[in-house]
Amino acid sequence: MALKDAALYALIEPVVTAMGFELWGIEYHSQGKHSQLVIYIDHADGVSVDHCADISRQVSAVLDVEDPISGEYRLEVSSPGLDRPLYTLDHFARYRGHQVALRLRTPFDGRRKFQGLLAGIEGDEVLLQLDGEEYCFPIESIDQARVVPVFED
Repeated sequence: MALKDAALYALIEPVVTAMGFELWGIEYHSQGKHSQLVIYIDHADGVSVDHCADISRQVSAVLDVEDPISGEYRLEVSSPGLDRPLYTLDHFARYRGHQVALRLRTPFDGRRKFQGLLAGIEGDEVLLQLDGEEYCFPIESIDQARVVPVFED
């Protein structure tokens, strides 16, 4: 997690938790006047648009007071969805047995993108099975990971 993201997480997580939700993750995309802060929240009973709006108001108030982001940005609060991003070892452990798509920070065997069955975690490594082989990726090497939804007929 980048330093800026860690500082934002530390500000936002207590607000989200106090409202009865899990802070699944945050993403800050700095793009000048078009910067964006995306907050993913989760709850066992699901997340509604009203939940997102309530949390957006509360988090916005904290961010206005603390002012951790210089300049303009757009705040978005969302459920992680079916194709949820995976950020932590705990997230990977929870989605063991699911299909996931990974993008690595640097190429491994000449490629950065992998998709396969999440076999679990071992230490600080994510285990991915694909094409009859098991790959171990240190979590620090993963730039982005998402669950791949599987829709059955």
